[in-house]
Parts: sequence; structure tokens; C-alpha cells
Amino acid sequence: MLFMVVERFKNGDAGPVGERFRREGRMLPEGVRYHASWVEEDGARCFQLMEAADRESLEPWVRCWGDLVDFEIVAVLTSSEFWGRGQDSPA
Repeated sequence: MLFMVVERFKNGDAGPVGERFRREGRMLPEGVRYHASWVEEDGARCFQLMEAADRESLEPWVRCWGDLVDFEIVAVLTSSEFWGRGQDSPA
């Protein structure tokens, strides 16, 4: 499954996250795959596309960063997967 992870840096401060990342790396549990990430221009939020068997697989990773980041995790489909499920195509 794919997940869009929205990270809101606590106190709007990305600095501690960057420091830990440089020191510890991404700290992904086995079976979780990082695809790509984007950071909001003002540095307040990061958007990451992750892949895992299920939402629960992300929990060890969330715990590693939860002191510095508030998470919103949304299961997503690619557009082709969504439209291939028999949905009416957009006009």
C-alpha cells in the first residue's frame, strides 16, 4: 500500500529533524519503503510517499520521530489504480 505522510515539524522547526536524520538516517522498519519527499517552501511541513504492507507497519517509524513531528498518514492510490477500479473517468 502507498501512504502519503504529512509531517508537521513541532514548533515549526525543521532543524532538530534534520540533525537527527543526519545522525541516525531515516530509521525505517523492515518492510517499509521510502519513495520520495517534498518540503514546503517555508520548511514547516514535509510530504513523504511511503510504501508498506499496512498502516501499522509505519508505527515503529512514527515512534522514532514522534517527539519532533506530528504525523498525518493517508492511504493513497495512484491515479491509474484508482481509475482502473471501475470508477468513471474524469471528463
